[in-house]
Amino acid sequence: MTYQVILPAAGQGKRMGAGKNKLLLELNGIPVLIHTLRVFEQDEACSGMILAIHPQDEPEFKVLLARYNVTKVITFVPGGKERQDSIYNALKLVKTNGIILVHDAARPFILKEHIHRLADIAEETGAAILGVPAKDTIKKVDGGVVVETVERSSLWAVQTPQAFRVLLLKEAYEQAEKDYFLGTDDASLVERLNYPVAMVEGDYDNIKLTTPEDLFFAEAILKKRGF
Repeated sequence: MTYQVILPAAGQGKRMGAGKNKLLLELNGIPVLIHTLRVFEQDEACSGMILAIHPQDEPEFKVLLARYNVTKVITFVPGGKERQDSIYNALKLVKTNGIILVHDAARPFILKEHIHRLADIAEETGAAILGVPAKDTIKKVDGGVVVETVERSSLWAVQTPQAFRVLLLKEAYEQAEKDYFLGTDDASLVERLNYPVAMVEGDYDNIKLTTPEDLFFAEAILKKRGF
């Protein structure tokens, strides 16, 4: 089993308040971007990475790839207005008909064993996503008032990577474009085709770095893993 991976990396990270692309922030002296890319660089099953970026970041990204000897990046593509636009730009350049993963570049703690499990199931079923069971009680609220306590046992918090057969994901994106549909993730586009999406359990360390508080959790995860 081999795969390629698309990494949207064009977000401005306004909620992080860093004044620059949050992927350039450092954890243990290494940029978040490199922490993420190294997972795929060191995975023998990964045959290539496509990064959707803001064009102004390309020079600095290229310097980082060279400095940290990241060699599997096939190309950069310009990011779009929405995350979905960025991924579609990258997806159009995918030449393989095998398995494609989409992974948030701001999730540096994904584990190789979860990637392999996800890709294997996607190869078998066509579509698989990573997630964890919801731990908190979830309530539906309308106008500031609780209207329902949602039964928790069937609720999952969805993460990335998400994995698909390339032709299936391309079909989903093409249909979304025709319908002017903006989804919340890649799987939501596939679901619109009435195609079943398998859920694969990951772990709670696979956080997305979004706000300044997340950096404290990230440092704790690195310490737990012995870095």
